[in-house]
Amino acid sequence: MKNENSMLQQLNLLDQAAIPPDMNAVMIVGPQYDFSDREMKLLHDFWDKQGRILVLLDPAANTPRLRAFLNEVGVKINDDRLMVFVRTGIQELALTRDVQVRFLGDSSITKRLADVQAIFVGGTSSLTPEANRVRSANIRLEPLIQAEKGYFAETDYNTDDQAKLQADAQKAGNSPLTIAASVEKGGSADARVQVNSARLVAISNATFVQDSAIMQDQAALDFVSGAVNWLLSREQLIGIAPKIPKPLTFSLDPEALRRLRWMVLLLMPLIPAAIGTMVWWQRRV
Repeated sequence: MKNENSMLQQLNLLDQAAIPPDMNAVMIVGPQYDFSDREMKLLHDFWDKQGRILVLLDPAANTPRLRAFLNEVGVKINDDRLMVFVRTGIQELALTRDVQVRFLGDSSITKRLADVQAIFVGGTSSLTPEANRVRSANIRLEPLIQAEKGYFAETDYNTDDQAKLQADAQKAGNSPLTIAASVEKGGSADARVQVNSARLVAISNATFVQDSAIMQDQAALDFVSGAVNWLLSREQLIGIAPKIPKPLTFSLDPEALRRLRWMVLLLMPLIPAAIGTMVWWQRRV
């Protein structure tokens, strides 16, 4: 019953007051358990009725049925993790799993974020949009986000063998690694023609929408907003959200602190003293 209730709850996650009465939407964020047969039937029926779905996957969760559904609509979720080695010294390398990405400008979701960079924290797997395989079913796919150059997709992601990971990184090719894609079934390829269709956005990372991550990266908030508006056929509302106010901070090294101390203790008091001396001297003469 736990899994059945989880899917039914997810069918009502979006604010129904903000959705037109003839339109439905589903948001699935980081499911930790796979869906039951009944839940999958609900999801298939919802998709077949021109449903709108936003899926944020946790790569570490075992959800074969949900991944099989995404594969049916042309989005293959790969069993890997994106990593990169970052040089921290002359001969020192550090492995990081946080992914620096850039948004692609070919989609209406991300056209205002074209070439903007962002950091997707936590585990992220690659996904493969297989547009040719599902084209006969009138399904169109577009990649939305790709990892920056230098990242590699590691299939043996649980190993701690740094030598093996470095060897895999060197063997990795330069092909782009996609982590998000949009899917549309039906409708029209011409954006000027409004035709009802089923829509889906899949992202292979579920942690970038957490409060701490969004507060650190404005682009993630803009992307989620654009994805939801596209799912709800509100393309005219896709834009850049107001910037999140952040406190202005700066740091000083010991040398800079020494200079600042002399400026405060010596230079700043000397300025009014010098001005006063000049005024006094002019009055005397």
